[in-house]
Amino acid sequence: MTGNLQSNEPKHKKDLTRRKVVVAGAGAAVAVGAGATLASGAFADDATDSTASASSSSSAEACYKLTSETTEGPYYIDADKLRRDITEDKEGIPLVLDLKVIDAETCKPIANAAVDIWHCDALGIYSGYESMSTGGGGTAPTDAPSGAPSDGATPTGEPPSGAPSGGTGGSIHQEPTDDERYLRGTWKTDKHGKVTFRTIFPGWYQGRCVHIHTKVHVNGEWTDAGYEGGNTCHTGQFFFSEESVLASAEVEPYSTSTTTRTTLTEDTIYDQSGTTGGLLKLKYSKKNIAKGVVGSITMGVDPDAENDNTTM
Repeated sequence: MTGNLQSNEPKHKKDLTRRKVVVAGAGAAVAVGAGATLASGAFADDATDSTASASSSSSAEACYKLTSETTEGPYYIDADKLRRDITEDKEGIPLVLDLKVIDAETCKPIANAAVDIWHCDALGIYSGYESMSTGGGGTAPTDAPSGAPSDGATPTGEPPSGAPSGGTGGSIHQEPTDDERYLRGTWKTDKHGKVTFRTIFPGWYQGRCVHIHTKVHVNGEWTDAGYEGGNTCHTGQFFFSEESVLASAEVEPYSTSTTTRTTLTEDTIYDQSGTTGGLLKLKYSKKNIAKGVVGSITMGVDPDAENDNTTM
């Protein structure tokens, strides 16, 4: 994994053993609190949390489970951009993604881990794979692969369980088709295991609910060239509440999409387990989500594991 320093799908996911460990305080089992705001006044008194959180006054012990592993998907590019702001010039609702990485056995923060995130734009297009994406207005790109339908009906998510995994819809890695790298980035966790990314709220494409891909790499070395060596201990995805997605769909450019949307409960990757399955804790204005969103979650990982999940 290298780069120039600057300052991503059915229920065929691996059935990992989720080790239960004790975490001090019930709130720790939900998600790390949002540590950054998008803009002054972004979250007024009418702000809402889209996931339930435990009372901060509770002294009860909570049980934290190993964060769910999911497929990598076909559109991962290995650490081309080491940066925290991955927005570039893409339009969309501002999103601050506030992440924390902990050892699922000891609950201690993992410092200097390399965290990758990547996701589609507001109209369902992935950088590096624009000609293979079928998001947006429902029309496939003019340079779509030979034999691909021209009506935008080709799903770009994971195929249903038992379906062939080849082609643009499978979990087998695809080589990039262009040099664009928007909405992709890698950065390191601080001594508290925290890392913050600035991006936009993702859109959707046929066959998948709204999501962000992530990987966590540990035991490597940060050099002038980037992050090298180590092992990939976690491959997962972050998900968004249906309430927040419906709100985003009222805002341009999301509102211009004619692509059929898959809901959170219909998605074949999200395991319906809430925070353990990657469901983000979100904060945003109920009256105006366009002001911005803060999403946060704690990832409990096994630093000794090898979870590339490139062919699940």
